[in-house]
Amino acid sequence: MSAKTPADEIRDALGDLLPRLRRFARVITRNVADADDLVQVTVEKALARAAQWRPGSRLDSWMFGIMKNAWVDEVRARRRRERVLAPEEAGATVGDRSAAARDIALSVQAAVARLPEDQRIAIALVLLEGLPYKEAAETLGIPIGTLTSRLARGRAMLQAILGNGGSA
Repeated sequence: MSAKTPADEIRDALGDLLPRLRRFARVITRNVADADDLVQVTVEKALARAAQWRPGSRLDSWMFGIMKNAWVDEVRARRRRERVLAPEEAGATVGDRSAAARDIALSVQAAVARLPEDQRIAIALVLLEGLPYKEAAETLGIPIGTLTSRLARGRAMLQAILGNGGSA
């Protein structure tokens, strides 16, 4: 029996990883259609570059890094083409379907969308995706202290926005 290749391991893990990739893509793109496209680009790049992934290391961190870089490339390309990003769309609430839960989820989603991009991405990786600080810092290519300060500023801004009924 032959050993699995990195591409085989990535394919095997994709089913569990896709919801997390899609959630992270929605946070960084702030648009459902863009998020779906970004997930597809990320998976394609990951499979094409499977030999670059080190089995035994965290696949989620590696793919979040690919996704972040792909989004940066897309934003730069859009700026060159002078395209305007589509407006944010209301997201679907997962889990509790009560009106209060939907209102809270939409308020938090709107507050996160108002954060500066560097803080929004840090919040998404650590608080939404549960990456350890070290992994998130490596994914972003920044020192852990920079990540920590982005998280602190992002949390403070979220508290201000949510504490003021979204008017901060």
